[in-house]
Amino acid sequence: MNIIHQIPTILMIIAPILITAIGGMFTERSGVVNIALEGLMGLGACTTACCYTLMEGAGYGRYSLVIALLFGAFIGCLFSVIHATAAIDLKADQTISGTGINLLADGLTIFIAQILFHSDRTREYKLGMLPDKLGLYPTVYISLMVVIIGWYVLFKTPFGMHLRACGEHPAAADSVGINVRKMRYAGVLISGALAGLSGGCIVLTQTIQYTSGTIGGRGFIALAAVSFGRWTPLGVTGAAILFGGMQAMGVIATSFPFLSHIQSEYFNILPYAVTLIALILTSGRDYAPQANGIPYEKGAS
Repeated sequence: MNIIHQIPTILMIIAPILITAIGGMFTERSGVVNIALEGLMGLGACTTACCYTLMEGAGYGRYSLVIALLFGAFIGCLFSVIHATAAIDLKADQTISGTGINLLADGLTIFIAQILFHSDRTREYKLGMLPDKLGLYPTVYISLMVVIIGWYVLFKTPFGMHLRACGEHPAAADSVGINVRKMRYAGVLISGALAGLSGGCIVLTQTIQYTSGTIGGRGFIALAAVSFGRWTPLGVTGAAILFGGMQAMGVIATSFPFLSHIQSEYFNILPYAVTLIALILTSGRDYAPQANGIPYEKGAS
């Protein structure tokens, strides 16, 4: 089979990673590391799957897909407030706060599925998103819009300039009247909304229900893409394509005779191995915002 025929599948797999990575870029540009992207994706995926399943057959048609995605994004944004409060207001360790949300998401999503569907997963739905005439899924266009809008907001608007200033020199930004707390909250909430949206994109294209293994480390891969992409929209996009493409290999490998004899386990570890190698190769270079991960205390020198 020609690799060209597999491009829609590859792009479908890349899209959620790219959406989450752009969100991660926003929060880290503001000065807050959001380790919770994995858990926020899970919460968004579970919410989207539950909403879409419950609305299926209710006569909403295609609107049910949009409504479900919006609910997923909202829940991701809502739960990111926990991380923002801990990291920004309480000056807590951002790694511990994010890890806590990841653990909370694992248990909470299964608990919700048990309540609604009496199972450890959501009920299967008949039909998710369908590709267009070109074979591309709507999530591909969503990811492209997120990249373009993200670039424009971050580099072409006063809001983006203020956000970046808070991640580089928060004291200087504060001295000229920029509300560092407000901007950092905005960065974290944007990342939460995009993580929730991308989780919804996964369950509506790649799976027919939500399970505890639906996200499968994509949030951490997206986080690595932010670092490897040097916190720029173009770099993050390239990194997401690289890491997502490696993940897609596990799906499309069986379509190629020269790869089909290789055990699937090797392809399953490929994206994580490539991610680790990429981070090791770039570990000696510091392109991160100077105040990234450092709580800001007003008036501190």
